[in-house]
Amino acid sequence: MAAASEQAAAQRITLKLYIAGETPRSQQARRNLELRREAYRTELDAGRSGADTEIAFRRAERSFTAAERRTRRSATSAARARPAAARAERSLAARQEAADMRAADRRHDRERTTFLLRLAWVIAALGAGFLLQQRLRQRRSRYLTVGLAFVGFATAQAFVMAIDYTTDYIDVGKAGPAVLSATGILMSLGAMVALQRYLAKRLPARRVKKRECPVCAYPVSGNRFCEGCGREVIAECATCGEDRRVGAMRCGACGAS
Repeated sequence: MAAASEQAAAQRITLKLYIAGETPRSQQARRNLELRREAYRTELDAGRSGADTEIAFRRAERSFTAAERRTRRSATSAARARPAAARAERSLAARQEAADMRAADRRHDRERTTFLLRLAWVIAALGAGFLLQQRLRQRRSRYLTVGLAFVGFATAQAFVMAIDYTTDYIDVGKAGPAVLSATGILMSLGAMVALQRYLAKRLPARRVKKRECPVCAYPVSGNRFCEGCGREVIAECATCGEDRRVGAMRCGACGAS
């Protein structure tokens, strides 16, 4: 009976310890208590007095009880400190979130500044290239190819920048084909319009140079009207009133453009 009561008391203590939460020291005390209890019960079952084992069991029980009290005190202290720790954790999380937001704002400002600088550089390069090309063309300079190369360089920069920033907002793997198709269509239309304007501006002068009609390219034999399309190929100059070939860059009588 005594052994059974001691075993039940040890089980209750062990259960409480599990509820409170064990520490390494309390675990060691529990194992020591179980060993001493088993030794004491073995002595009682054998019909011996077990005085030494009882003393060791009582000592282990007191050590276990002391360890349980320490565990409970630790648990109580932890429970008391938990609200303060939770407040500190929330405060730290709020500070971290604010720091992340400030870092994101600074990164956004840097990216915006970089974009504006790159955009200004591309626009300036395009403007300078077209201006240089126009000046060289007006002067009929032999270095016109330099102006064309500069325009090509600035245009390539503009395309690279557009692709770089477009891929930041468009998933190339999903919407990439559609975006590339739309870009190709727009570029093709723009190239066709630019080519038509170029031809409309340059072809008449070249046809006049070859003594052809500036409209249909039919050979002109000195008549005032084209024999191919019936359009007027000789008209009065708006500046001096003399006859002037339609489509010529300048008047042959006064030199006006």
